[in-house]
Amino acid sequence: MEYEIIRLSNGIRVVFQYQNLPVTHVCMVINAGSRDESAGKYGVAHFIEHLLFKRTERRSTQQIINHLESVGGDLNAYTTKEYTCVHASILQPYLNRALDLFEDIFFHSTFPDIELDKEKSVIVDEMASYLDSPEESIVDDFEDLVFQGSGLGHNILGLEDQLLALQKGDIVDFMRANYDTNEMVIGITGNYTLKEVERLLHKVFGTVPSNTIERLRNDVRPLVEQHVAVGKPINQVHYMLGSLAYNYRDDRKTGLLLLNNMLGGMGMGSILNLSIREKYGIAYTIESNYTIFSDTGLFSIYLGTDEEKVEKAKKLVFKELAKLSEQPLSETAVKKAKQKFIGQIALTEENRMSMIISAAKNVMDYDRVILLDEVIEKIQDLTNTGLLEIAQDVFDPKKMLSLSFVPED
Repeated sequence: MEYEIIRLSNGIRVVFQYQNLPVTHVCMVINAGSRDESAGKYGVAHFIEHLLFKRTERRSTQQIINHLESVGGDLNAYTTKEYTCVHASILQPYLNRALDLFEDIFFHSTFPDIELDKEKSVIVDEMASYLDSPEESIVDDFEDLVFQGSGLGHNILGLEDQLLALQKGDIVDFMRANYDTNEMVIGITGNYTLKEVERLLHKVFGTVPSNTIERLRNDVRPLVEQHVAVGKPINQVHYMLGSLAYNYRDDRKTGLLLLNNMLGGMGMGSILNLSIREKYGIAYTIESNYTIFSDTGLFSIYLGTDEEKVEKAKKLVFKELAKLSEQPLSETAVKKAKQKFIGQIALTEENRMSMIISAAKNVMDYDRVILLDEVIEKIQDLTNTGLLEIAQDVFDPKKMLSLSFVPED
């Protein structure tokens, strides 16, 4: 499906995709996340995401909640290290209702003290729940280790003492310093004409004042090899291994995405799952991930296993990484990997909300939408020698850091 990009006079961009379906999906992505927080104010980006659903100049908390739910709609949001995203699914007649709500919560929220206090309590509970899940908390702690000293090196939820100290002025200051209208993208997919969408956008967002900000994200430092173990009140060992990788403008990212999918991506047929879980019955969960940021990337492997099995699991992981780094994959293996990866990507297009958020992020990052055909072409162009060079670069043991959560004595 083709996409249309609309540019409003205040800098806000909109990506629209026509779909002849009764359900509309709409999102608003802001290029601001936890990495943009100042020291001492960690957690403010995620805190704002919660507070956007509270009071505005025109609506109470209850009215915000009911605005879309009363017509069967769904409203939600999330924060990452670099983005804040609010998204909604509604029936076709209610696009105006969703856009009007987005404009209200992003530009007219009032952040009353009573709501700040309530949401602080909610997020403290969220922190406690997160700390009770070592398989989740180790991911963020590992990023803290890899990116220590940079904006990427702290948890999205923030630190409890800093969260509790946040005031309305801190929220307003963060939004003023990071909510650049040129770095906001609205995504819409539904059964409308382009003219209908343009008319609604100018009506709802046309009076929003422009806000242009100078901001740099280039504070990631070279890694110092570290292997850290932390005692926890747990029964299993949780282990993460990884290294810095490629940012979203680096052409090598496609090759690493394929290698990551082969190693520990979706499905039970990944290299790590077959060679460690299925063959030896060692790790209940083992997976790899490649997270891409604007100026860097992170490749990582996670596994959880019994304490007496963890050393063997580590050796097997390094053995598989060495295989990919020492000699090229066969043409047959590369062909099969490409077929699997392309099929998985194509199936994600069935999730229309995910696709319109992805399109909005494309516009944010590249000022255009990268279509499926282009993605497939880039994957098909990968060669076994090119994949070998990427593996030798990213999977070099000398470049890797590790973090273990181990049972306390």
